[in-house]
Amino acid sequence: METWVQWMWLIPVLPMVAAGVSGLLPRTARGWSAGLSIGSLALSFVLSVISFAAVWQSGGERHLYGFRWFQFGPGAFGTLWLSWVLDPLSASMLVMVSGVGLLIFIYSLGYMAHDANFTRFFCFLSLFAGAMLGLVMSNSLVGLFMCWELVGLASYLLIGFWFQKPAAAAAAKKAFITTRVGDLVFFLGLVWLFGNSGTQLFYDNGSGCLEAATLNALVQQKVWWDWSLSQVIGLLLFAGAVGKSGQLPLHVWLPDAMEGPTPVSALIHAATMVAAGVFLMARVYPLLVAGPEGVVQPVLMVMAWVGGLTAVFAAAVAVAQDDIKRILAYSTISQLGYMMLGLATGGVAVGVFHLLTHACFKALLFLGAGSVIHACSEEQNIWRLGGLRRWMPVTYVTYGVGMLALTGFPVLFSGFWSKEAILHATHAWPVSAGPFWLGLAGVFLTAFYMTRQMVLVFGGTPRGNVTSGSIHESPPVMTVPLIVLASLSVVTGFVGTPAWPWLQGFLEGQQAILDWSRLFGADVWGLAAISCAAVFLGMGVGLVLYRRIAAEGVIQRDPLEQLPAGLCPALRKKFWVDEAYQHSVVPALAWLAYWCDRMDRWVWAGLMRLAACVTLVVARLSQNVDEAVVNAGFDRACEGLRLQGGRLSLWQNGQVQRYLAFVGAAMAILVSLWWWGGNR
Repeated sequence: METWVQWMWLIPVLPMVAAGVSGLLPRTARGWSAGLSIGSLALSFVLSVISFAAVWQSGGERHLYGFRWFQFGPGAFGTLWLSWVLDPLSASMLVMVSGVGLLIFIYSLGYMAHDANFTRFFCFLSLFAGAMLGLVMSNSLVGLFMCWELVGLASYLLIGFWFQKPAAAAAAKKAFITTRVGDLVFFLGLVWLFGNSGTQLFYDNGSGCLEAATLNALVQQKVWWDWSLSQVIGLLLFAGAVGKSGQLPLHVWLPDAMEGPTPVSALIHAATMVAAGVFLMARVYPLLVAGPEGVVQPVLMVMAWVGGLTAVFAAAVAVAQDDIKRILAYSTISQLGYMMLGLATGGVAVGVFHLLTHACFKALLFLGAGSVIHACSEEQNIWRLGGLRRWMPVTYVTYGVGMLALTGFPVLFSGFWSKEAILHATHAWPVSAGPFWLGLAGVFLTAFYMTRQMVLVFGGTPRGNVTSGSIHESPPVMTVPLIVLASLSVVTGFVGTPAWPWLQGFLEGQQAILDWSRLFGADVWGLAAISCAAVFLGMGVGLVLYRRIAAEGVIQRDPLEQLPAGLCPALRKKFWVDEAYQHSVVPALAWLAYWCDRMDRWVWAGLMRLAACVTLVVARLSQNVDEAVVNAGFDRACEGLRLQGGRLSLWQNGQVQRYLAFVGAAMAILVSLWWWGGNR
């Protein structure tokens, strides 16, 4: 097992190498690029499955491996480590990311077949997948942050892949800048955690920053309003998750990310980028719960309320959207809110269970939407579609499976079991009943807007410019991944039912026992009956409002426009959050940029010019002193020495007669002195 862990680095490196090689290939090497990308991720998937099986067989033990990257100073603060961890959480995420990503890669063969930049597209896909795989298996703060930023870079490249479209270029910039806000706070949290723990490793045989000794020390330090240092750092890390996973108020980039190709939307919303924030909170969960036993920590309260509000807000906005992909985008934001809510109230197993099931059915829905768009001449407005079930039976059935899983249709579909786990956890949360009611409202809204979409897209007869003669089913390279994902959207739910909570036991390192009696307990169906009623009510209202409109085959006014108090415009305009940013944050930043520019031009540049003038004056004075005083004095001294040396040289002219005369004179002087001294 330990030997196997040493080779885990191949899982993220293989797609990254494929990305590097694809980046060097010419545009015409389409087959090579796609083959490298799909083949490398397929190998990563196989290695991920082997890793998962190894962890399962070891009873959920945690295995670590790492090495010193480089040393630039003494001690732990001067050493950078690269380390990876294989535990139930990372093993589950590796299988999900590589498996769902592989299906999206295969689907892209058909969807992007006619794109001129096919080779570049697969290069970016491989980079994205490799970065996410590296993120989920990282055991060091440095490795996590590197992969975190690579995920952001890859998303920027893919969202703006069709950069010739102004909307796509703007969406890419919006995503990159918005997530940087959260990333800046996230980075501060990482630095603070490293500075106070003295280690970059999450787990290090008892010395890691997520292990008991370090957590106890962080809990003892109080920072703000009786918040411990562990809670403040956890809140900073949560800010990073808010940006990456589209939580209020940094959710605005995620709907605009639909400007990228549909496989990109599926990859971002299902398996990679938005899952990164939820995974981060699951990874640092020991930090979030550190504190007195039985006390709900403040950061978990913040997570619960942010998640609950995000779930309802995004679901409400999705109700009135007309773009098939934008509806799914707001649905993703809503489901991410549920994941945060589950993590905060029920723990890692509850939140990650919904993350894994959501990855399957949301990838299915986005790829199904791509199949519709591909078959209907790029039409995305649900009011201009309709009747597709007759000509696209595979897409219709598989999309229906995804829709039922997302709405939480009872028993057969995975979304039901994962969402029920969240609702049960929120209902038992001792702090407040508010998040539970928010979650329940989200269930009703989800069932309504997905029924609305399903009826208008696949029911009735074609509307708008779409005619029955132009509609066609997608090729097998696109429909086979849909079938596989539809199967997973059913199967994955049964590993987390009350009768056999295998996934929860695996994530928590416990043995799950099959007990059918638990499935029929009053504690399960008493609450499930309420949520099922919300599902059926939402679907019923959707059918009543839109079934007749779809059947008539003409574009009509949306019944939602009859809502009172201007509610429908508010929903269509997404409660004017983007406009609020446009008229508050953007002008404030523009004003700040203007004054920064003025400060740079007139203050800092002026100070630099003043410093330059002072330097020139000092230099000129130094030059004058050097030339007029130092050099002149030195020259005069040298001239005097030269003259004296010339005079002395006259005594050494080589004439022996003069030397004898000097000797005689000297002898006469000595004799005179001797005589004079003797007569005294």
